[in-house]
Amino acid sequence: MISSLKKLSRVRALSGRRLVIGVPFVWLIVTFLVPFLIVFRISISETEGEDPFGTVLSYADGVIHLKVKLANYLFIFNDDLYLYTYLSSIKYALITTFLCLAIGYPFAYFIARARAGIRPVLLMLVMLPFWTSFLLRIYAWKGILANDGIVNRALLSLGWIVAPLHMMNTEFSLLIGMVYAYLPFMILPLYANLVKLDERFLEAAADLGASRWQTFWRVTVPLSRSGIIAGAMLVFIPAIGEYVIPELLGGPRTLMIGHVLWDEFFTNNDWPMASAVTVVVIFLILVPMMIFNKYQAERGRP
Repeated sequence: MISSLKKLSRVRALSGRRLVIGVPFVWLIVTFLVPFLIVFRISISETEGEDPFGTVLSYADGVIHLKVKLANYLFIFNDDLYLYTYLSSIKYALITTFLCLAIGYPFAYFIARARAGIRPVLLMLVMLPFWTSFLLRIYAWKGILANDGIVNRALLSLGWIVAPLHMMNTEFSLLIGMVYAYLPFMILPLYANLVKLDERFLEAAADLGASRWQTFWRVTVPLSRSGIIAGAMLVFIPAIGEYVIPELLGGPRTLMIGHVLWDEFFTNNDWPMASAVTVVVIFLILVPMMIFNKYQAERGRP
């Protein structure tokens, strides 16, 4: 009787574990894998009239025919415009990630070292921009950086400049908008890591004669590496495919892959080409994710 109850409890525990693990897997399959396979199928299909899906498999006279069109991928890697766009997107995403880290780390460190009573208030200030529409926040920067915007009016009134500075539709305005939009995604994982930092390591470093800067660079930063990587991934991955900010704040020289995707889908109506561009972007995003997962796995080993 006791052995039967033990077996039943093990079966229930195993079933519960499979359910807990299976639900996220089903969610990922439905929301990521299936759409990705659809997009990949379109990218290797021939367009037939208004049908964007084309035909990959066909059956005739007892023979199954497989038609795979790789011309779109070959064109992407042979066309200078697409290569420039990918490199430009990676460049702006990396710069945005670096600036968010340089600005966000001191913020996160200050919040983590603040008194426990005021930490929720400081975190609320970090998350406060999310209470406003994303588009409204980006449009606000147009009013701030325009030739007749707040910044130029203030500088002209102070006599620091004699003519308005051209800041809109430049790389500067693009990076300002990108850093502003993604900075909270860097601060929050850094804070979550720094607030759990064991202060005994800092005390030990001080007892061994390390200065505050030495303690920070040799103890605090290495121990917060997982937070840095997590924040970098949360910023870099969406930044590489950003469309709204480059469209509203960037100029003609700040071409990014999101704008190319929009043109291929809705202007050129070339779904196979747009899908091929999308597949390449996904693989570009998967590379840093694989690096992060490898680091996490190696870090978890004894």
